[in-house]
Parts: sequence; structure tokens; C-alpha cells
Amino acid sequence: MLLPAGAACQGMPVYDNTNFITLGKQLVESAKQTAELLKMVEELHAVREKIEKVNNAVKQYQAVRDITVNNERLFEMVRDDLREVLDSPYIHGDEVETISNAFNGIMEHSLDQLDFMGQVISNGFLNMTDAERLDILEAQREDSRKMLADIRHRKKRYDLIISFRKMQALIRDRETNH
Repeated sequence: MLLPAGAACQGMPVYDNTNFITLGKQLVESAKQTAELLKMVEELHAVREKIEKVNNAVKQYQAVRDITVNNERLFEMVRDDLREVLDSPYIHGDEVETISNAFNGIMEHSLDQLDFMGQVISNGFLNMTDAERLDILEAQREDSRKMLADIRHRKKRYDLIISFRKMQALIRDRETNH
């Protein structure tokens, strides 16, 4: 019988115990490194969460700062613009109350907004998450911008009314002088 040369040479395998010991040590070391990597991943995840919390806190601070600045501008604009409009000789007496009420309504809304913002900022408000709190503050920031735009629009409208009435008065005076 003719057998291939490789088949006839096969015998019982020989094991080297030192290779098994080395392999075992390498497996143990690899397991330790894997455990350390898992711990590092958990720590990095915790750091990421802390960074996100700080980022949300910074965004909330910026929103609060913007709302506060917008409300300060609003108060200054109402104070100055209302005085300017009401001091005009071209505003009739019956319009003073209407104009004052319009500006006061915006101011009251602004004060209510500041009170609500104070409640939102306090951690006990409806047990909100930072993201929910930030969404509310962002909406309030946009609302404060709209109030500023509304005041500017009203002021511009009253300036146009005053300008128109001033022009009417000039035309009447000119007709009277001729």
C-alpha cells in the first residue's frame, strides 16, 4: 500500500506546556486591559454627560442674559419713547390713555415674563430637565425680541402720526397766512 509521505509521518501531537502558560498569561493580561478600557469608557461617558450639563447651563445663562438685556432695552425704550410721544403737541388728549395702555400692556407682559423666567430657573419648577428648561428660555428670548420689535413698530407708527399731524398743522398755518 502506498500512502502519501505526509500521512505516514503523522504521529501523536506534542504539546509544549510553556506555550500554554504564556497563552494563559496573555489572556489574563488582555482581560485586565479590556476591563480597564471598559472603565475608561464609563469615565469618558460620565465626563461627556458633565460637559453636556455645563453646556446646557451655559446656554441657559446666555438665554437669561439675553432676556434680561432685552427687557432692559424694552424698559428704556418705553420710558423714553412714551415720554417723547406723550410730550408731543400733536397727540390729542383722548389718545394719551390709549397710547399709555398699549405701552403699559407690553411692560406688564415683560414683567410677567421675568417672573416666569425666575420660576423656570429655579430647579424645583415642575422637575424639568435642562433641555426642557432651555427650550422654555429660548421661547422667552424670542418673545422678548418680539416685544422689542413691537415697541419699535409702535414708536415708528406714532412718529408717523406725529409727523403727519405736524405737516397738517404747517399746511393749515400756511393757508391761514395767505
